[in-house]
Order: sequence, then structure tokens, then C-alpha cells
Amino acid sequence: MLAFIPTPIGNLQDISKRSLKALEDAQIIFCEDTRVSKKLLSLLDIPHDDKKFISFHSHNENSVIQKLDKTLFEKDVIYMSDAGMPTISDPGCSLVRFAQENDILYEVLPGANAALLAYAASGFYDNKFLFFGFLPHKGKDRKEALQKAINSEFITIIYESPHRISKLIDELNELIPSREIFIIKEATKLHEYKKRALAKEIKDEFNKIDKRGEWVVVIDSQKKSGGTITKEDILSLNLPKKEMAKLLAKLEDRSVKECYNELIKVK
Repeated sequence: MLAFIPTPIGNLQDISKRSLKALEDAQIIFCEDTRVSKKLLSLLDIPHDDKKFISFHSHNENSVIQKLDKTLFEKDVIYMSDAGMPTISDPGCSLVRFAQENDILYEVLPGANAALLAYAASGFYDNKFLFFGFLPHKGKDRKEALQKAINSEFITIIYESPHRISKLIDELNELIPSREIFIIKEATKLHEYKKRALAKEIKDEFNKIDKRGEWVVVIDSQKKSGGTITKEDILSLNLPKKEMAKLLAKLEDRSVKECYNELIKVK
């Protein structure tokens, strides 16, 4: 039997009784970081000296999967992420697929999730939203992902680290200064911080905020935040011509090449 166990994203009291029982019974534990998992078990007063821990993270998951023996799952096996719901922005999904492909009985327990908590706390209302997880760190991939996020017709949820949160706030201030966003860090913890405001207002106050901790940023949808984006709005953005041409092509239902050629002549 394989069980996927959600762990608290901050407050230890958020652990469920089912999760505690599964952690206590587990003989083998797959986890992102064995040190983090052992510390959590200690904090929860769960003995773990007799449990076998298997490191399973984004850099080794393929090699671990290739070596797995189905008979391993005749024991009580669990997967636990460092924090939050398994398989959401962590490598647990490949273990789910392994179980499905090998007819291994598995169960996913419900539990804490930072994206859903941030969405519920944001005050933005819609019956649809997009979850982007962590954006690429830099370069063209980051620009393209961010453009997709801010030009979506849906509310968008982004994870960000303390090392790049200032960069993301700067980008949002530049691209959508008058769009409402919601930011939250250290959710459920002692020093939780959250605020909803226009991107430019968040930017104005951001230097006063302690950046330490994991962040979730919720961006209100384009359709609800001030109406239609105009050609002038796009032309005012500090973007490469190719990226600007893509936005214009979408806005005006023309080819990207036609818009790009027009930009070259204008600028």
C-alpha cells in the first residue's frame, strides 16, 4: 500500500488524524529531504528510528523510479512532501504514475495547500483559476510565462521564493500597475503577512516588508480589472518587439509577423 501524506505548510496543528496515523504506521518513507521529514516527525512526537527513509526529489526521481521493485509496496509505504499537498509543485506525481502503471494500491490523503489557502484569502471571486506554480527563474522562459499569467482571463496563482519575490513585484508593477494582486507569505505561521492592493501600491510599500519566507501571489483576472487592454497599453510596455508583437497579434487578431513589421517601422 502506498499513501501520499499532506504535511502542514506552517502550523503543526493543521496535520490531520489520518495523516498522523499513516506517519506512525509507515515502514518506508519517500520524502524530498530526509532531514526535513525526520525533524517534522520529531516535532509530531512520532518515533522514526525503525523507519526506512528514501530520498526522492526532482534531481533523482527518475533514477529512483527505475530501480523500484513492486514488492516494496507490500509494506506500509508513504510519500511526504516537505510542506503541503503531495504532487503539487513537488516530484510526487511520478510516484503516482508508477503506482498506476504497476497496479499498486495507493491513496492520496487531503490536506493543506498554499495555493488554495491564498486563493481563499485573496477575496478575488471566480469559479475558475490558473495555478502556475514557480515561474522560470530568468530569461525568455520567465517573460513568456509571466505574460501568459497576466494576460489570462482567469485569476492566476504563482509561487515565489524570498530570493525572487522583489523581482516579481517589480515586474508586476511595470506590466500591470493598476491590476489588483494579493500577496501572502509564511501562511499559517507566526509571522504570516498578507495584503491585497494594486500592483503599484504593493510596490510602493514592498521595501518595508521582510522578504524572508515562502510567498504566494494571486493576480486578479484581466477581464475583471479595469476592462479592455488597448493597443496603447501594449505599446507603453517595456518589452522586446517580438513579445509586443505577440500581444498585438492576439489583441487585433492579426499575424505576429504583420505586427512585428509594423513595430519595426514605427520604432
